[in-house]
Amino acid sequence: MKKIFTILLCLTLCLGLIAGCASKPQTSGGTLNLFTWEGMFPSQVLKGFTAETGIAINYNNFDYDETMLAKLQAAKGGDYDLIIADDYIIETVISEGLAQKLDRSKLTNYSNINPFYQDQFFDPSNAYTVPYGAGVQTIVYDPAFVDIEINGYADLFDPSLEDNIGIIANYRVITGLALKILGESYNTEDVDTIEAAGKKLLELAPNIRVIKDDNLQDDLVSGEIAAAVMYTSQVTTAKLARPDLKVVFPSEGIGFGIMASFIPSKAPNADAAYTFLDYILRPEIAAECFEWIGYYSTNSAADSLISKEYRDFLTLPSDFSGDTEMIQVIGADAEDAHSKAWTAFKSASGK
Repeated sequence: MKKIFTILLCLTLCLGLIAGCASKPQTSGGTLNLFTWEGMFPSQVLKGFTAETGIAINYNNFDYDETMLAKLQAAKGGDYDLIIADDYIIETVISEGLAQKLDRSKLTNYSNINPFYQDQFFDPSNAYTVPYGAGVQTIVYDPAFVDIEINGYADLFDPSLEDNIGIIANYRVITGLALKILGESYNTEDVDTIEAAGKKLLELAPNIRVIKDDNLQDDLVSGEIAAAVMYTSQVTTAKLARPDLKVVFPSEGIGFGIMASFIPSKAPNADAAYTFLDYILRPEIAAECFEWIGYYSTNSAADSLISKEYRDFLTLPSDFSGDTEMIQVIGADAEDAHSKAWTAFKSASGK
């Protein structure tokens, strides 16, 4: 889920200077060893935390959730004080005993969390995690160049959209949209069902012009494509540049994911982690963070503080009542079926 604003990426080097990035974590008492993707916080938030608390931030970053897990496993739950990662990988972290239970008495701002993002599969009792941003897979299109009204995934198959659609390169999301059209779960373990979805997806191939994860919104904004299936942060960037674009929550059901923070089981400075968590749970600080990362606010108290130009894209609509489902880890056979379907689809799309 981690497609941070393109317009902000050039500033991420500042985070390394401000946060004291290093190849190996430091463990001094006055340091918070933070481990997450690059560019997850605006520099003023990190500087403000250090100025207020005297706690330096050693900002380490990873590229993929699996990279994080491997390093945390090697450290046996140590080295890092606070980690922010995706929902599905956190389920594994918790099951392996690599996260410690939260002491909510140390989080005075815990009640600011939007309950919509709690009680999820990876932490059903909210014992280990604090959500930090969420995203939904949405369709965005340019009504000036689309002859039909798009309401769901099935509309993307319309012949009028030939060679005019862009999609992200997350195969579980894209093969999943075919599953949704068939009325199935993203997380079905039935190989025959996944293969049927793969065959359905081949019908979409003639309409695909672009498949990529990075900066897909640029192709839509520039007019290279007329419609796209994108990550939330990309939708936000696109709508800020082109307010005339239409955003659609697919009628077949909405896939969404949550980024969440947790304290490793042997964190060298857990107290610093609690201090930082409580700091970013403050409404005004949280609003700054969500405007920066471009994902949905998981902090109810922050929603009204998000700038009006962002608010429609960073908070769930008041009438949001769509059928939602989170993409979860599935068995090896099902995973293999998804992979084969995705490979066949890309080949048919000429990508």
